[in-house]
Amino acid sequence: GAMSVDSITDLSDNTSKLLEALQLSHPHELDPRRSRGKKKLLSLNPITWQVPRIVDRCCTHLEMHGLQTVGIFRVGSSKKRVQQLREEFDQGLDVFLDEHQSVHDVAALLKEFLRDMPNSLIPRELYGAFLSTATMEGPAQLDTLQLLLFLLPPCHSDTLLRLLRFLAEVARHAESSWDPQGHEIPGNKMTVSNLATVFGPNILQKEKPGEKDVGAPNFEDSAAIILVLQRLIEHHHSLFMVSPEMQCDVLRRLFQTDPDVIEYLLRRK
Repeated sequence: GAMSVDSITDLSDNTSKLLEALQLSHPHELDPRRSRGKKKLLSLNPITWQVPRIVDRCCTHLEMHGLQTVGIFRVGSSKKRVQQLREEFDQGLDVFLDEHQSVHDVAALLKEFLRDMPNSLIPRELYGAFLSTATMEGPAQLDTLQLLLFLLPPCHSDTLLRLLRFLAEVARHAESSWDPQGHEIPGNKMTVSNLATVFGPNILQKEKPGEKDVGAPNFEDSAAIILVLQRLIEHHHSLFMVSPEMQCDVLRRLFQTDPDVIEYLLRRK
C-alpha cells in the first residue's frame, strides 16, 4: 500500500497474493448493472482514488444493507463464508456483494483485511506520534492529527478517509428514529465510541499481528487508540481538507523543485 501507483503497475504477475487483494477500485467496476456472480480477473489501475477494492466494496455493501443492523460489528459471522470471500478477493476475482451476503460476514471481512494488512493502515512508524495526540486538547490536537495525516502514503490516506466516512455514517444511524408514518427505524447501537473500540486496534498497530511476544496493548495505549480514532471519525471532514493557503504554498515550492509532480497531482485531482 505504501508503493506509488506507478510502481505497482510495473510489478510482475507472480507477486504476492496480498498485493492482488490491494487492487484499486475502478469506477466502471462499481456499475450495479453487472451480472451477479460474474467472476473475472481485473488488473491494477493507476487511477485517482487509491482504495483497495475489498475495502470500498465492503463499505458500500454495509452502507446499503447494514446501517440498521443492531451491533453490526459485534455479532458473530460465518468463518467459512468469510474465508471464501477473502480467498476470492485474494485471487483477484471480481467479487460481487449484494443483499444475499450477510452483513455480518462482510463486516468481519472488512475488519480482517484491516487487521492483516502487511503494514497497518496508519503505518507503524507513526504509531507513537498518533497516540501522543491523545493527551492534547482542542485545536492543537486537531492540527497535529492533520499534519500526521499528511504524512500517510496516498493509498493509506485515501483508504483511511473512505473508512472514516463509512464509520461516521454508521454512527449517524446508532440511535433509533421514526419514518414519516411513525414507524420506528431501529438504530445499530454502534456509536463513535463503540466503533473506535472495535476498529482502533486494527488501524493503529504497534507490532505486526502474529509476531512473537506481541500482546494486547496496555491500558494506556488502548485508551489512547480509542480516543484518537474517535477524533478521526468525528473530524474527518476538516482533517482531510487542505487549506487553499497551504495548497498554494506547496504548489509554488513544487513548481521550483519538482514540476513533474504538479502534472501528476493535476491528473490525480
